[in-house]
Amino acid sequence: MSRIVSIHEYELRPGVDPAEFERAVLRYWGEGRPHLPGLEDRWLLKGIKGHRCGRYAAVWIYRDRVSWEAVWGPPDRPVDRRGYPPEWIAWEEFIGQFLDRDPDRIVFSVYEVCR
Repeated sequence: MSRIVSIHEYELRPGVDPAEFERAVLRYWGEGRPHLPGLEDRWLLKGIKGHRCGRYAAVWIYRDRVSWEAVWGPPDRPVDRRGYPPEWIAWEEFIGQFLDRDPDRIVFSVYEVCR
């Protein structure tokens, strides 16, 4: 089974200190949150070149498509926001204080690793 990689692009709202954003996210993750079934790793990235230079993204790595779909539903029938896991709702409440939009409205893409 191939891993699933979800890339979330984060746009900070005006006035947010990028260093504080980084510290807060890494502290939150350092506490093991959010804990989601099949989530193996996550990384916070900061662009250093290209059109996302100086901007942030998160990479979420899931064990496989089965575990990702168990949390988020299949691509053609995604879970409604009301069905999100409580850990993810808490994450969105946390991250929302830093973003320029509702966390459910960010730009994201989900990929399956080619083998």
